[in-house]
Amino acid sequence: MNLNGNAAIVTGAASGIGRATAEALADAGAQVFLGDIDKDNGEATAASIRDAGKKADFVFLDVTDMASIDAFKSEVLAKCPAVNIVVNVAGWGRIEPFVDNTPEFWRKVIDLNLMGPVAVTRAFLDGMMADGSGKVVIVASDAGRVGSLGETVYSAAKGGAIAFSKSLAREMARHNITVNCVCPGPTDTPLLARVPEKFREAFIRATPLRRLGQPSEIADAVLFFASNRSDYVTGQVLSVSGGLTMAG
Repeated sequence: MNLNGNAAIVTGAASGIGRATAEALADAGAQVFLGDIDKDNGEATAASIRDAGKKADFVFLDVTDMASIDAFKSEVLAKCPAVNIVVNVAGWGRIEPFVDNTPEFWRKVIDLNLMGPVAVTRAFLDGMMADGSGKVVIVASDAGRVGSLGETVYSAAKGGAIAFSKSLAREMARHNITVNCVCPGPTDTPLLARVPEKFREAFIRATPLRRLGQPSEIADAVLFFASNRSDYVTGQVLSVSGGLTMAG
């Protein structure tokens, strides 16, 4: 796939799925801006992409802070004339019984997984509407499609992100902007590495392909939605889960 001449932002790009997505978009020729709160790993990832002869810059971004989103937008647009690919990957969760959650935990999960994509997408829509084209991709989760034990509020937030992508797709179609959603199943990321081993083993047993997904496999799905191969695809949800949720 050829993304030469395109500029993309990727949130949560310092590690895991976000990093793999930034690498995939850059490999395809896009100028990529990596946003994350992890400055050290974000800058290291951007440097690694540049060392491979591709175009990448790290810009600090906290998707839960509107001032940070505004500063991120300003810095990105100071370095390129327009952004036409927006990929929302940043997210967070923790496996814990719902009755043990605190209101502070609820808020953090919702702010990161739902309101973050809403706010970041809104920040770049005006430019895409003015250009009459664009691609928005939201990385949600299969937890938002079918629910997940111990991730009740996380599932709710990801379900909201899915619904947001579908509704926005309807609004943006007249501007030739597509909006699609990738829903990973259990994926071998630093976040999953902090989950107790018994849960990781259970995920593998429940997955028909009997393994965890790799970040690069999620990034491949994002790359499809970000490219011209998907120009007639909008409002869709693609599960990349090794068959875990082939029904539901």
